[in-house]
Amino acid sequence: MILSHKVIGSVKSAEAAALYDIDWLPLEWYEAVRPIQRKKTNAGKDIALKFVNEGIRLKQGDVVWAEDKKCIAIEILPCEAIVIAPVTLLQMGTVCYEIGNKHLPLFIENEQVLVPFEEPLFKLLQAGGYGPTKALRRLENMLKVNAVSHSHGGESLFQKILNFGG
Repeated sequence: MILSHKVIGSVKSAEAAALYDIDWLPLEWYEAVRPIQRKKTNAGKDIALKFVNEGIRLKQGDVVWAEDKKCIAIEILPCEAIVIAPVTLLQMGTVCYEIGNKHLPLFIENEQVLVPFEEPLFKLLQAGGYGPTKALRRLENMLKVNAVSHSHGGESLFQKILNFGG
């Protein structure tokens, strides 16, 4: 069993890929953010990924193990996705709002908005006139969201409402 604790490089460029005999580790898009997992590479090697740093986001071509001229690199598997190409900044904002309001992961790539395919969302975006298409895509570049409290010191609005009149 191979154990990996960190990303040690990338084989995304043709030059880097030519240096190694690459054994790909296929991952679904949602597995790219899991800090601990056991998987098998395409060549059948067992590998355990154990990333202790918060916020790991594995990307296509990330090298998680290397020895001599051999390496194990991440392959993000393509999946069905909704693809939207907003024309204006307003359309970009509203489509991202619609998707974010559903608490779904959002990906941005080449001025396109991508989201894992869900039929109800696809129909909602069609009805809204956003012109979504369905395509097989690698979902990379997930937007990072930091949820924070909306309180700006003192009591939150929710606390004030609860304490009102009492």
